[in-house]
Amino acid sequence: MLMTRSLALALALSSCSIYGAAQMQKATGPAFPDAPDAAVTVAGNSQGDRGLSSSNSNAETGTSADTTVQASTPQNASPAIAADDGNNQQTKRILGIIPNFRAVSANQKLPPQTAKEKFMTATLDSFDYSAVLLPVVLAAYSQATNATPEFHQGAAGFGRYFWHSYVDQAVENYSVEAILPIVTREDNRYYTLGKGGFFKRAGYALSRTVITRNDAGHDTFNISEVVGSGMGAGISNLYYPSRERTLGNTGSKWGLNIGIDAGTFVFKEFWPDINNHLFHFKD
Repeated sequence: MLMTRSLALALALSSCSIYGAAQMQKATGPAFPDAPDAAVTVAGNSQGDRGLSSSNSNAETGTSADTTVQASTPQNASPAIAADDGNNQQTKRILGIIPNFRAVSANQKLPPQTAKEKFMTATLDSFDYSAVLLPVVLAAYSQATNATPEFHQGAAGFGRYFWHSYVDQAVENYSVEAILPIVTREDNRYYTLGKGGFFKRAGYALSRTVITRNDAGHDTFNISEVVGSGMGAGISNLYYPSRERTLGNTGSKWGLNIGIDAGTFVFKEFWPDINNHLFHFKD
């Protein structure tokens, strides 16, 4: 029963993320770019137009139109690329609160991670001030369903559920984002697809639970996610009551860890679209 409830919770979290993203993506309205480059590009285009007008008026005096346009346009302005980058920018936080440190904007090229950087992202995800949000939700759900009867009810019971959920999260973060990626030389970042229809992008996001990039930039089986989530579930048996250390409960936690990460990937994929259309948060 515990395994069924936990898997149901994971699927619910993932479904909510997908449904919410779909609804948000349908929203209409102008998208205002977050990136300064996009604004510079617009300004550059305006200056370029003025330069063209000026060159036409100076034609009789022998001024070269090409010289005028070149002087009026920023050297690195590229309207198509700048607009695309601006519309697909990931922010460091989702809704200005939730950590989004591992998400990479579409078309962005990054150098390989160092071991220190992998440990840093795991630490930020585990000890950021907002890291208590998911454990609170999981603790409330677990207490409501009496998932671990040994914890009892009331405030004291909720405290037990909370600290166990918090430690579960931290152990899984370090397993998936630091320890295994260093050993297997895998990249722990989420690379946004950023283009295509909803189902294509959602399918891509869900597939990142089993496919990732290695430090050389090639796709590979996501050992860090699959094995790391199971390792976190196994380690949790060290601090749960002995009656809860069953194979079924361990498998349930393993599935819940992967399900939560899958839902998170989907939300990260569509976050730039949601942000551009509705919130316009900036780093």
